[in-house]
Amino acid sequence: MPLLQSLQSLPVSAQTVALLALSNVFMTFAWYGHLKNLATSPWYIAALVSWGIALFEYMLQVPGNRIGFTQFNVGQLKIMQEVITLCVFVPFAVFYLNEP
Repeated sequence: MPLLQSLQSLPVSAQTVALLALSNVFMTFAWYGHLKNLATSPWYIAALVSWGIALFEYMLQVPGNRIGFTQFNVGQLKIMQEVITLCVFVPFAVFYLNEP
């Protein structure tokens, strides 16, 4: 994966944050993007599309956690992921979903 190769020159902490942030963008679209884009589609179509998007999320999240685990413990990785989730979700909700 070319993205992973370009990240290898960065410190482990930066690699971890970058991969988890990118994975979270995919995750947020997989979980909530269908509310705007597929609102009139049957739920099973939205689920299939979301699963397809989630595949890319996992392709970034798994290496991010594996790389991060060389420097951080599981608790630190989880807290990092939750902070990243809020940093990604809030702008997504405000600017993409037009939530107040």
